[in-house]
Amino acid sequence: MVKGYWVSVYRTISDPEKLAAYNKLAGPAVKAAGGRTLARDGRIVAHDAGIAERTVLIEFDSFEQAVAAHASAAYQEALAALADGVERDFRIVEGLD
Repeated sequence: MVKGYWVSVYRTISDPEKLAAYNKLAGPAVKAAGGRTLARDGRIVAHDAGIAERTVLIEFDSFEQAVAAHASAAYQEALAALADGVERDFRIVEGLD
């Protein structure tokens, strides 16, 4: 089965309290949906038009599982807490194998 990944790059963080509230809810929601955090807040070297801000990479056993996790009620609650506290580029990506 082809894995699925969440890739999230934060362009700006305007409200750290909203981000903290999101993190408190999102972590358990992702874990309950079968997600595994592979990278978060580590060192970044950005190239070309890359952004050297907070970057998060989460792996799921399948692309479908990654899509379903984003649509889950628990994760939607986390997104509501985040609201306009950040500007980010969020993608769900299908792995190669």
